[in-house]
Amino acid sequence: MIQVEKLTKSYGSYQALNEITFSVEKGEILGFLGPNGAGKTTTMRILTCFFPATSGKASIAGYDVFEEPHEVKKRIGYLPENVPLYRDMKVVDYLTFVAGIKGVRRQDLKNRVGNALEECGLSDMSHKMINELSKGYRQRVGLAQALVNEPEVLILDEPTVGLDPKQIIEIRKLIKSLAGKRTIILSTHILPEVSMTCNRVVIINKGKVVAVDTPQNLTSNIQGASRLIVKVDGPAQEVITGLQKIRGINRVNKKESSNGVSEFILDTEKGIDVRRDIAAGIVRSGWGLLELRPVEMSLEDIFIKLVTKE
Repeated sequence: MIQVEKLTKSYGSYQALNEITFSVEKGEILGFLGPNGAGKTTTMRILTCFFPATSGKASIAGYDVFEEPHEVKKRIGYLPENVPLYRDMKVVDYLTFVAGIKGVRRQDLKNRVGNALEECGLSDMSHKMINELSKGYRQRVGLAQALVNEPEVLILDEPTVGLDPKQIIEIRKLIKSLAGKRTIILSTHILPEVSMTCNRVVIINKGKVVAVDTPQNLTSNIQGASRLIVKVDGPAQEVITGLQKIRGINRVNKKESSNGVSEFILDTEKGIDVRRDIAAGIVRSGWGLLELRPVEMSLEDIFIKLVTKE
């Protein structure tokens, strides 16, 4: 649905984008991550035909972004970080106005606006002035204007910025409900939001793509060795000695100990599941196994590691 190949954008000697390449499948939600100044907004502006790239290719739904911008614009909905709302208009009037600008036929206006209102949970707010709405509902109006022309592709730049936790959850649910029906690129600084919402992640830094994968695969590939946390009711030093004898455990680190219960962090070889051997060894020794669970890097850890490395 979206193809980006060696996309480059230069401002004089400064390269905002340096030959970035990625794709988004139909119906997929792609998380687009990067620190400030990484090139996220530049990429989105190119894909929405706001301005051209210096070199490279980009297409949406089979239409070239540079050669066929009008066809591309018919098929996209864009929610910028700062939503351009006319606050002195009623919600329904604003959406009707935007639909007209986007080329929705007059006979389809009522249905398209009604669908956008319903999809974004705004039906009860349709005749309110936009300046009377809360920040969360104004963000819903912004999303509705992106949806009102029923686009195949949605490009969302920081859709939950400035919202409270309840509003973030509501917008997140709304975006997730669009999966399959729309192809979505979601740029955000709220990394748990990506884990909960997106199928795949593109991480960009200094104008270059540094990772493209699912959050789960990124964790596995970057973390390398697997890590486990084990809590054992037993003599700490004997437990350490016993664990070190198990094949596949590279390192045993004692984290803390209290009332005879010790917690250990185990680094294990990638691809070897040692949990059965750990459990069997502890039980065989007569100790109490209180906890045994894997520890995975968070998306924040992955993001920081990749960006710092670059």
